[in-house]
Amino acid sequence: MTKMVATAEETTTRSTCPYCGVGCGVLIRQGKDGSVKVKGDPDHPANYGRLCSKGTALADTIGLEERLLSPEMNGKQVTWDKALDHIANRFNQIITDYGPDAIAFYVSGQILTEDYYAANKLMKGVIGSANIDTNSRLCMASSVAGHKRAFGADTVPGCYEDLEQADLIVLTGTNLAWCHPVLYQRIFAAKQKNPDLTVVLIDPRRTRTADLADLHLAIRPDGDVALFLGLLQRLAASPAYHATYVADHVNGMETALAAANALTPEAIRQATGLSERDLEAFYSLFVKTEKVVTVYSQGVNQSSCGTDKVNAIINCHLATGRIGRPGMGPFSVTGQPNAMGGREVGGLANMLACHMDIENDSHRALVGDFWQTDRLPHKPGLKAIDLFQAVGDGKIKALWIMATNPVDSMPDADAVRAAIKACPLVIVSDVQDRTDTLDLADIKLPSLAWGEKAGSVTNSERCISRQRSFLPAPGAAKADWWQMAEVGRRMGHGALFPWQNAADIFSEYAALSQQDNDGSRDFDIGAWAGRDAADYDAMQPFYWPQTEEKPSSSKATRFFSNGNFFTPDRRARAIDVALPKQLKAVGKAGIEPLILNTGRVRDHWHTMTRTARSARLSAHLAEPFCELSPEDAKARGITDASLVSVSNDRGEIVVRALITDRVRPGEVFVPIHWTDQVSAKARVDVLIPPVTDPFSGQPASKSARVTLTPAPIQSYGFAILRDKPVALALPYWAIAKCKDGWRVEFALSERPAAIAPHQMAGLFDLPSDASPLVFLDQRKERMRLAQFEGDQLVAAIFLAAEPVSVSRDFAAGLLDGHRRTFSERAQVLASAPSAALPDKGKIVCACMQVGQNEIAAAIAAGCQSTDAVGAMTRAGTNCGSCKPEIAEMLHDIAAE
Repeated sequence: MTKMVATAEETTTRSTCPYCGVGCGVLIRQGKDGSVKVKGDPDHPANYGRLCSKGTALADTIGLEERLLSPEMNGKQVTWDKALDHIANRFNQIITDYGPDAIAFYVSGQILTEDYYAANKLMKGVIGSANIDTNSRLCMASSVAGHKRAFGADTVPGCYEDLEQADLIVLTGTNLAWCHPVLYQRIFAAKQKNPDLTVVLIDPRRTRTADLADLHLAIRPDGDVALFLGLLQRLAASPAYHATYVADHVNGMETALAAANALTPEAIRQATGLSERDLEAFYSLFVKTEKVVTVYSQGVNQSSCGTDKVNAIINCHLATGRIGRPGMGPFSVTGQPNAMGGREVGGLANMLACHMDIENDSHRALVGDFWQTDRLPHKPGLKAIDLFQAVGDGKIKALWIMATNPVDSMPDADAVRAAIKACPLVIVSDVQDRTDTLDLADIKLPSLAWGEKAGSVTNSERCISRQRSFLPAPGAAKADWWQMAEVGRRMGHGALFPWQNAADIFSEYAALSQQDNDGSRDFDIGAWAGRDAADYDAMQPFYWPQTEEKPSSSKATRFFSNGNFFTPDRRARAIDVALPKQLKAVGKAGIEPLILNTGRVRDHWHTMTRTARSARLSAHLAEPFCELSPEDAKARGITDASLVSVSNDRGEIVVRALITDRVRPGEVFVPIHWTDQVSAKARVDVLIPPVTDPFSGQPASKSARVTLTPAPIQSYGFAILRDKPVALALPYWAIAKCKDGWRVEFALSERPAAIAPHQMAGLFDLPSDASPLVFLDQRKERMRLAQFEGDQLVAAIFLAAEPVSVSRDFAAGLLDGHRRTFSERAQVLASAPSAALPDKGKIVCACMQVGQNEIAAAIAAGCQSTDAVGAMTRAGTNCGSCKPEIAEMLHDIAAE
């Protein structure tokens, strides 16, 4: 529960979660005392009341601490008029001096559809360039390209209900349990109701999602094309091949089959790294099961052959006619709340609004006429990688970044930082007062955050929902669409930006979608053209298309069951995909470079500008880490929980070693979330080369080559602090919020014996007048130091020659309460639980804050299932994303 400003009466606001592309509905309840509680909306079709740990903790993230609340120019606060006039004047001058392509926008799947529309109109309709791209380029551009090649449009054929109606769900390159937990829970519930439902997971890592799978295929990185080419070959020779559907609705199948049939069984085994037995098991399941849904995400998209992977999957569904019908079809799940909205509204450099193409003369004429502008560009703009390279080359003179953090999230991240730093004019719209990207801005513009802004988003199944404001705009913060509209007006094009509110923008957008659209384009929400603000405010979730002729689409719709694709001849295209160049298989432990896989953890999001504000979301995994196999760890002299250097010719990071059999020998995994704001040296994207898919321009973020060595560390430490440290001059540190302060993992290059207690206090800038309590064990090289102000604990620091053995969550809990007696203060140094202060252990369930020790006690008391553990402890009873970890504990304890 979070307290904001008191209100006259209790209110409930229906809105949409701002995290992943599942698009969960939420209910926000504000009490008269200003308290805010968030829970799932039982009436929203995406989640029916379910929420993941991040959605559950939304109220923790809405405070005004560390917010950007006023425009700034060159580090000084200015008025909106001064900032916007300066931007407009500079844009006009740059266009005159260098041409429109010297300006670029880099936007985000975190902004709303109305913001996206304004950005698209300003860049393409006023500035006259297509140099606008989005961070969604990093997560789903290959899916867009694959859809367009196969279907003629970026159309998602199915819906979430298909997951509950399928008899076989193939999850490839997706860790639903952690990245889309609500979809994972829908499949989990469907599997309980339908014992015949089979789940196959295709992933190099044995993620938590594997615990739901009946078959896990630990495929080689980028082996997906070979796997699905082999499947197509098998399908073509089986009764599952739907010759009638192909003859009536598909072109190119003969060529696609010829490419598949050219592969030998040995070539498929070699490329996939899978055994003949596993291949046969998967192919047999797919052949004999009609209701198949293939769900894919970043493991497919983030590849140099991502588009071919997408089309290899789609080819199999086209060959069997398993598309657009209940319980079957290819299904791309998106990573951001409005990645789909950005795709629909032309947020990508090669698109126009409403799924129209920039290189299509008739589309360009239609949009130009509708917007009443002759400035539309005739060619695509620069995609993300090329855009930042152009910034670095000096071709881009002005760059506007909105709601994203490319210094941390872009491949070749150090080069991106250098490029932004050298750009003559950098504008950043954000809600935080510090990010690694915002620190480089010449002009900082304060935007509205979730809970303050209003607009719409589209989820992975084409469901459009409202995000509604329930908090007042803080300080001088303004909506992103307003910022861009004001710049457009000040550039002399006020007639193109007549909007008074988000409802006006959505109405215009809907009108454009139906303009000259008689079903020739998939995206049509014409039913919302001309609607007023009252209708917009009352909008219920709906699925597109929602045309003026058929305005009722409150139930999920499907495409393509009877063909009618969006190609010129209305037939699908089976795509002839090539087997990619295989990454060198390391396979054996040794000193060879390893393949680096990247991705998300359960409770954090992107670069943590939101989730790092919540103590409970940092409790499960509080520092950056590298998963590696026991074989690779042993060969390199790396021990569990030690610090490891992960490096290549682009850079180096230092993270915690996590030795596990969940990764294959020769491969490692590092999460994407940690930045220079929360860690010393953990920006993993500095290691990712700017290699892209040739069709989509999406970076290959899961196949960099790296070397692992033990980090040159002599001392390991852990600290709990009442106050956030201003700066930490340490070779390794990672900071996270805890209930009443901050927790810090750190390391030093000196032995513990060489460090005096006062030096340790100085490293953390502790108050000089605080009362210290110190424990030293010179023989074991251990130091423990606590400082108090009165009876309040200010800090506790634990230092040792090996990774510190102390319960982090227990120690963090010691910041709460008074320590009046010597024994109470000594307990801080001991960090030993007692009857009065039991140790929960490492937090497993972030939603309910249930620890490992509590779950173990429930199992010891007789609980033999995750449901039984949940009934006793409440663990896993909300989002359920911790259930795989609970199940693993049940298995391990039973095996003892």
